[in-house]
Amino acid sequence: MTPPTVGITESFIDRLRQRAPEAEELRRLPTDTVTELRESGLFDLLRPARYDGRQAEFKAILDPVRRLAHGCASTAWTAGFFTLHNWMLALFDKQAQDEGFAGKPFLASSPLAPTGRGTPAPGGIRLSGRWSWATGVMEGDWTIVGALCGPDDGVYPALALLPAADFDIVDVWQTDGMRATGSNDVVVTDVFVPAHRLVKVTDIYAGTTPGAELHDVDLYRWPLVPALSFLAAMPALGTAELVVELFTARLSQRVIAYEGSRQKDKPMAQARLGEARVRLRALPALLADNIERIETIIAAGDRVPRAVRADARLAAAHIVKESRTVIGNLLEASGASAHFLDNPLQRAKRDIDVMSGHVIFDYDTSRELAGALTIGLKVSPFAMV
Repeated sequence: MTPPTVGITESFIDRLRQRAPEAEELRRLPTDTVTELRESGLFDLLRPARYDGRQAEFKAILDPVRRLAHGCASTAWTAGFFTLHNWMLALFDKQAQDEGFAGKPFLASSPLAPTGRGTPAPGGIRLSGRWSWATGVMEGDWTIVGALCGPDDGVYPALALLPAADFDIVDVWQTDGMRATGSNDVVVTDVFVPAHRLVKVTDIYAGTTPGAELHDVDLYRWPLVPALSFLAAMPALGTAELVVELFTARLSQRVIAYEGSRQKDKPMAQARLGEARVRLRALPALLADNIERIETIIAAGDRVPRAVRADARLAAAHIVKESRTVIGNLLEASGASAHFLDNPLQRAKRDIDVMSGHVIFDYDTSRELAGALTIGLKVSPFAMV
C-alpha cells in the first residue's frame, strides 16, 4: 500500500532549518511554521475519515516526522505529537470526538503522567492538578492529561480531554535543548470534566477504547505505548541523519588546526563516518520489524500482548540511544568550532540530549520490562507498556 503524501517538501525543510535559531529564541514554533504545518496535511493523517481525515495506516506518520527533523528537531517533535494526539482523540467516546474534531485541525498538548486527581461528580469528575512537559501547549486549543480518577478506594488512571478555557499555562520551559517545543506546564483547578471526555488508561494501553469500536479499523486498535514510542523516536533518528549529512560535508572543508591536514584524509574520521552510517542503517529495519509484528496481531483481531508492547518500547529506546551515540561520536570529532551557537551540530547534540530524557526512552526500564515480560514475570499493571 502506497503511503499518502503530505506537503513536507525539501524547500519546507530548508525553511525550518533557517528558522531554527528564531524558534529557539521564541521557545515555541514560529507562526510561519505553524501555518505551513497546518497546510501540509500532516495533522490529518491519523484523523478519522468520518471527521474528514485521511485515516492512514499508523506508520504513515513516521517518515514525515523523521524528515522534519532534518530541518528542526523541535518542529518535528511538536508536529509529530500534534498528529499523534489526533489519533488519541479518536480513541475517546464519540461525543468527545464530535467536540474536539469540530475544529480543523485539532491541536492539543498531552502531558500523560497522572499528576492530577479526578474526584467523582454527577456526570463526570472534578479535576485538579499540574502537569509538566506539555509539548505544543502554546499553539494548542485542547489538552489531554493523565489523572487518577474515582473514589479513594477505587482509583483508576484515565486520560481527560479539556478545552483551552479550562486550564492555565505556566511558563517554565527554560531548557538547553528542544526549546522550540514550548513544553510548558499545565494547571487545572477544580474543573468539571464530563464522563464522555474520559478514557481509561488500561483501555488505551490495550487498544480496547470506545474509539476502536466506533471506527472499526486497525489504526485505532494500536496500543498507545508502541505508537507513542515509535513516533517520539523519529525526531531523534532524523536528527542523527542530519548530523551525518553535516559531518560528511564538514570533512571536505575542515583543516585540522596546527597540522594543516584535511580532516577527510584522516583514517579515524573516515572510520567514524562509516560507523555512524552503518549504525543508522540498521535502525529502520528494527522499526519495521516491530511495526509488522504489531500490525499482524491487530489484523488477526487479537490484542497486542504486553510482552510485544514492551519489545516495541525497547526498540524505540534503542533507536534513540543509537541516534544519540552517533551524534555524540561525530560531534566529538568536529572540533571546537562546532560549538558556536550558529552551528547546527551543537543544537543537534542539545536536542538529542533532551529528547533522550523522555521517560519512554529510559533504557534501563525499557530493557527491564522487555526482559521480565519475555520470561513471564509479573510487572506492575500500571507499567508504561
